[in-house]
This record gives sequence, C-alpha cells and structure tokens, in this order.
Amino acid sequence: MGRLNGADPLVAVDIPQLGDERGKNWAKVVTNVDGSLGTGWAYEGEFIAAGGIQDVPVGSVVLVYGERGSRDRPMINAKVFTANGDGTLTAEAEASGRAWARTLRDRVDELLGGRPAPPPGQAGLPWSPDLMQWSDRAILDEVERRGIRA
Repeated sequence: MGRLNGADPLVAVDIPQLGDERGKNWAKVVTNVDGSLGTGWAYEGEFIAAGGIQDVPVGSVVLVYGERGSRDRPMINAKVFTANGDGTLTAEAEASGRAWARTLRDRVDELLGGRPAPPPGQAGLPWSPDLMQWSDRAILDEVERRGIRA
C-alpha cells in the first residue's frame, strides 16, 4: 500500500472491464456528484484504466462503464464499487440502459456523503467501515488522546 502525495493510502484493485472492446469502456474514481445533472457528466473525478490493476485510495468510490453490441444500438452497463483496504471491491449498485447515470446518481452521492450502507454481514458492528480508511498511527493517536489503555 502506498501513498500519493501524502493523501489517503492507496490499494491495488482489479478494475473490471464492462462491455467489449468495440464499445466505450471507462472507469473513474468519483470524488463528487453534481445533483443537478442526470447524465454521465454528473460524476466528477479522475479517470482510471478499466480491465486491470489500478492503485486507488482506500474507501474510494469507483464507477465503471461499458458498452456491448453495435455502435448504433449499444447495450450500456454501469457498476459502482467501493475500494477496500484488502484490495477487493465491494459492489454497491448497478444500472443498465440509457438512464444508467440518473439511476446510480443518488447511491453514489450517498456513498460520497459518508453514509454508506454497511457491507453484508457487518450491520451490527459498533464501528463504521469508514474506520478502515484511517492509518494505524491516526487510530493510535486518537486512542491516546482519549486516554484509553489496552
């Protein structure tokens, strides 16, 4: 796990490629959603390559888009994932067809707003998966600040 310019820790994840080589295929680490738009332009962030390993910040929201079929009648598929500290992706939402962007917009906004749904099987945890984004040093500093002794 590395760091990019001292920012959030990075993790290598395998970004899937949706669709086929003939159609459009892209992926993006989404950092903001423009709620006034219902198109792909609503998603702000950095493009990354689909169909291979990429380094992304732990906890980031990754949007993957792909098309299958002919150029005249593409079949669109889009999926939203969150990047986990162990190098896996958690599927958060999926949409297909021309309304994909609006269909996914509210869920992506929710994920970016710090209100993600707990991963399956973790709903009863006394802590949020957001805690996984913190460095060990930051957690230890907070424990010390609170005067907790292990």
